[in-house]
This record gives sequence, structure tokens and C-alpha cells, in this order.
Amino acid sequence: MASCVTPRRRTLCMVLVACVSAMLGAGAGAAEPPVNMKAHYAVYMTHVRVGEITWAVYFSEETYLASANGKASGVFSVLLKGEGSVTTHGEMSNARLVPVDVTTTITDDDGHDEVKMTFGNGDLKHLEADGPPPKANVVQVTPNLLRHIVDPLSAMLIPVDNGAFAHANCDKTLHIFDGRRRYNLALSFKRVDKMKIERGYAGRVLVCGVVLRAIAGYDPDSLLVRYLAGKDDLELWFAPVAGREIIAPVRALMPTLIGTLEIRATEFEPAGPKAANGSPPPR
Repeated sequence: MASCVTPRRRTLCMVLVACVSAMLGAGAGAAEPPVNMKAHYAVYMTHVRVGEITWAVYFSEETYLASANGKASGVFSVLLKGEGSVTTHGEMSNARLVPVDVTTTITDDDGHDEVKMTFGNGDLKHLEADGPPPKANVVQVTPNLLRHIVDPLSAMLIPVDNGAFAHANCDKTLHIFDGRRRYNLALSFKRVDKMKIERGYAGRVLVCGVVLRAIAGYDPDSLLVRYLAGKDDLELWFAPVAGREIIAPVRALMPTLIGTLEIRATEFEPAGPKAANGSPPPR
């Protein structure tokens, strides 16, 4: 995202990707497969539109491909230049989404930063990072912290087996690694609400409270991390993905040092066309 032009803002950028981070029709190239879900989100800071995110997800019986792209819009696109993207290939295993290959890129006024990750059975197996090394005071990401984790996009696609709006769907902790930072998002049930999106979904949504718990890969002196850590007024709103026992985010609310950040879906098509032959997405 273009707002991520300093290390502190880049931390915020990756949190956004996770919360959506997250949210999670981004660039898989000219030969993109048909999708089962496509979404577009507007990003607001204190009611002023500052960015946008697009997200596309294709599911087959055994695999999934998720790709999201974020960039600045409105006056911010004039003041700041840049964008970020996340692409995840993964496997469907016992009603779980298990990432296999993940690529994250950020291009802004500070240059180009790319991270590639390979997972195996929920553990990080390989990491390539093309960008500046972490600062000396950053909390080290140790190998024991990289087991039983997911990437930001996979984390935002939550399998359900008891209906989309069951309270228990919020009773979980998401263990996330974005290639730089290791953090948890602790979810808890808040309420069932309603939401009408400009294009696509209209109906009930599950609202989960979120607590961000920074684990490693962050500057312990960062004002942003210290401000967000432990706050209990973050929210994620989820809607069902038609034809799948999965819920996906349609709204996120997050307090920041300068006001409330809102990410809201303006388009959410939870069941796009399927591949004619049912084949998995290209790798």
C-alpha cells in the first residue's frame, strides 16, 4: 500500500493485509483461473477514503489460490506512491486451508520488498526475503515460532462446520506469519449483525472482536505496536462464501494513533463461475 512508506507504516500495512491484512482481482497474471469469490474493499481513515483492496479466491476440491492487491486512492494516490500484494497457493485438507507457497511484495517510495515463503504441514520450510535486513532491536523470529502458522490471506478464510453465524466461529486464535512479523489475532464473538454491500452480498454477518498480539519481528519501541497490542476494540465482520463452508471478511474496524481505520467491502461476490473441468488452479 502506498501508505507504507516508512518501517512503522509498513508494519501497519501488513496488519491491514492480515485483517483483511488481509482482504483479503489481484495479479495472478493474464491466465487467471475462474474464481469462486471476488471482492473489492475501500479503505477509510476517519471517514476519508485513502485506499482500496481487491481480492480473488479460486477453490477446487483439493487446492485454493488466493490473491490480493492494495494501493492508495483519492488524495493519497497523489501524495504517496506504491502498492502491495499477497498471493497464496494452498491445499484443502480436512476442512482446513493449508498454505504451500506465499509471495508478498511491497513497492513504494522506499523501493521494492519481496518475500517468498514455502510451507509444509503448517510449518514454515523456506523463506526468501528481498529487502533491507531487520533492525538490531527487532524481536527475533525464532524457528519454534514458525510452526503451526498460516499466512495472512489463508487466515482470513475461516472454515465453519456449524453454520456461518455460530458464536464458536469467533472462538479461535489465528497464528500468522507474513514473512517479516509473527503475530496472533485472538478472535471472540461480539454479535450477529446485518450488512448490505453495494454490489453482491446483503444479509447477516458474524462480528468478531479481535485482539492483536505481537509475537516477534517487530520493534518493541514502536508506538503503533504498543498502541494496538492488547486493545479489544478491533472488529472483523464475516459473511458466508456461497457453496463453501467458509466465511470471509467484509468489514474491518481498527483504531490507530490518528483515528479509526475502516476497511469495507464495496463488492463481495461469494460464488463466481467455477472451472468447467473442475481442475485445480495453475501452480
